[in-house]
Amino acid sequence: MIRNLMLLLLSLALLAACGQSDEERQGQTARERERQAREDSAALKVGVMPTLDCLPMYVARMYGLYDSLGVDVRLRHFTAQMDCDTALQRGRIEGSVTDLVRAVSLGRLGTKLTCVTSTDAHWQLITNRNARITSLKHLDDKMLAMARFSATALLADRAVAAAGLKPERVFLVQVNDVGIRLRMLQNSSMDALLLTEPQATAARMGKNKVLMDSRKLDVCLGAVAFRADLLKDKERKRQIDLFLKAYDMACDSIMKNGVAAYGRLIADYCGVDLAVADSLPRGLKFAHAAAPRKKDIDLATSWLDRQ
Repeated sequence: MIRNLMLLLLSLALLAACGQSDEERQGQTARERERQAREDSAALKVGVMPTLDCLPMYVARMYGLYDSLGVDVRLRHFTAQMDCDTALQRGRIEGSVTDLVRAVSLGRLGTKLTCVTSTDAHWQLITNRNARITSLKHLDDKMLAMARFSATALLADRAVAAAGLKPERVFLVQVNDVGIRLRMLQNSSMDALLLTEPQATAARMGKNKVLMDSRKLDVCLGAVAFRADLLKDKERKRQIDLFLKAYDMACDSIMKNGVAAYGRLIADYCGVDLAVADSLPRGLKFAHAAAPRKKDIDLATSWLDRQ
């Protein structure tokens, strides 16, 4: 008797579902889209790149730190910083991993940003092993890949100046996508380029030569920035504060366990082989959130003034 009753109820449920009109199903789909749009609008959306300075955010998501702190953080993935900039300008994301040159430049274009923390990102100028470039002066009449109005463009200028070359003697080629930039080195279609980790490790593993390292210049240009107007909103300010708390917790985990413990995570999110992730330098630092140094902001500002 009970079995027959259950079968009857199941049949009625199926008939009710089948009896839905197209209009009813479309109405439900529209309501679901509206609900998802509301949730996405309220969430804190942060642009990230396939680079190692984003590792704390990837670790925070892996461990569920955002959820445990009660903040809805949604990472938006880009392969070119210029695309992050466009998303910020159009209000599609609230914040982004970036660099100080870009942050100052966007501010001048009308999108004011607040850099809530610096990062330990660094860049290396790496030359194609087949180009026979063994010193900066050999960049004469060579192609150097970078991205305009960014830390890489500033560092490219520093390299040209350090070599004593005239700017017009080095051909600066804009390549925004970091993965494409690396592949251009690997297939010998570029003479030199500026890379951060883990792409820099992939380049070194290919026996390409490092001619300059931003760390030796005492230049710290990596940053995480949010649209400045958000800090005036109480709820957005709460979200950003919790985002930074999760960031610090993730940095603690990385420094405790070592970067090597997150090799698979790095390989998956940064688009490199696991062998590259496992070969990253062991002395990499991931410090707690702290405002960028004034000297680095001044460097970015003064460089942009000369452009």
